[in-house]
Amino acid sequence: MHKILKNEQETCAFAQELAQTLKFGDVVALSGDLGAGKSVFARALMRALGVKDEALPSPTYAIIQEYDGQLSNGDICKVAHMDWYRLEHSEEVEMLGVREFFEAPWVSIVEWPERAMNTFPETLMHITLSYVEHDMEKRKIEIIHYNDKK
Repeated sequence: MHKILKNEQETCAFAQELAQTLKFGDVVALSGDLGAGKSVFARALMRALGVKDEALPSPTYAIIQEYDGQLSNGDICKVAHMDWYRLEHSEEVEMLGVREFFEAPWVSIVEWPERAMNTFPETLMHITLSYVEHDMEKRKIEIIHYNDKK
């Protein structure tokens, strides 16, 4: 699926729509250049999942931030927001023990998934955000579902 998002508000609204479809064990991988909107999308997704923390800082240095959330059906979940930008290879990701975050009761959001694509479960939603030529406010979003079982 491809879509053009006109501005940050549309990006956040799309993330809110997407959050309504998520369930325990879902993993959302966010790719894109620096400044393409991965963190904006991730924050909007977390807010839509009921995360109440005020700041929602990017986990660039902490690598993994954990939150309490709620799925659209009312079930309480845990939300893991990961940023693998500072990691160099999949062995570093594996050493963090991230696979536990890919199962219930977790919903995981991973920025810079390219660092360790082999680490993900078979079912994955991979979202790529990119700039739209001649309009820096717009973003192209592409979503690929791997082994989609929904």
